[in-house]
Amino acid sequence: MPASATPSSLWRVRSVPALAGLLVALVLLLIALRAAGLFGPALWRPLLPLGFVLMALSPWLLMNAAGRRAIGLRLSSARWALGSLALGLLIGWGLVLLNQLAFGAGPDNAFATIGRNYQGLMSTSGWSIWLLHAVFTTPALLFSPIGEELFFRGLLQQALAERWGLRWALALECLLFGLVHLLHHGLSYSAEGGWSLRAGSGAVWVLQMTLLAAVFASLRGRSGSLLPAVLAHAGFNLGMNHAIFTRLWPLPGV
Repeated sequence: MPASATPSSLWRVRSVPALAGLLVALVLLLIALRAAGLFGPALWRPLLPLGFVLMALSPWLLMNAAGRRAIGLRLSSARWALGSLALGLLIGWGLVLLNQLAFGAGPDNAFATIGRNYQGLMSTSGWSIWLLHAVFTTPALLFSPIGEELFFRGLLQQALAERWGLRWALALECLLFGLVHLLHHGLSYSAEGGWSLRAGSGAVWVLQMTLLAAVFASLRGRSGSLLPAVLAHAGFNLGMNHAIFTRLWPLPGV
C-alpha cells in the first residue's frame, strides 16, 4: 500500500498517518504494560494480563466486522484444531528439554528463568504438579494465546501486509514477537542494579520465539483461521509448563 493511500476498508480509521500512529502507540503501551507487570511491584502484576486483554480487544477497537473476518476470526476444522494443539504441546516440551540440555537449570536457560519467576510470585513448597498447573498454567492457556495471536498474527500482520506485503509482514511481526519476549528472559530490571541484558542467551531466546511465531503464523495462513494459532500457542504453554514442573522444578537460585 503506497504511503499516500488510505487504509483498506477493513479498518475503522480512514487515515494512514492516524492508523500508523495508533498502532505504534498501541505497541508501545503493550510493551510498557508487560514490563511493568513483570518488573514492577506486586501491586502492578495485574498489568501483565491487562495487556493481553487489550491485545485481544484490539481487532474490535481498530477493525470493522469485515476486518475481523479477514484476519481469521472464524472457526477451523477439528483436524486443524487438534493437530495444532498437539504440535504446540510437542514444541513446548521439546524446547524445554533442548534448553535444559544446553544450559542446565542455570541463568542462561530461558525456561528456568520463567520457572524462577513463578517461584518468586508465592511460596510453592509442597505443591503438587496439579496445583502448580492450576495456578500457573490455567492463566497461560487463556491470556497470552488469545491476546498475542489476535494481535500479532491478526491485527498487526494485516496492517503490516497492507503497507509492505505479506512476506515482510510475517518477518516483522514474528521478529517483534521474539523481541517482546526479551522481557521474559534476557532483559531484566532491579531497583538496585537497573536494567541488565544477558545478550547471548537472550539472543538465543529471541530466535526461538521468532521461529515459534513463524509456526503460529504458518498455521494461521494455511488454515485461514486464527484458532489453530491460538490452540498451538496454548499447547505450547501447557507443554512448556509441564516440562518445567517435571524436569526443572524446584529451581535453584542463581
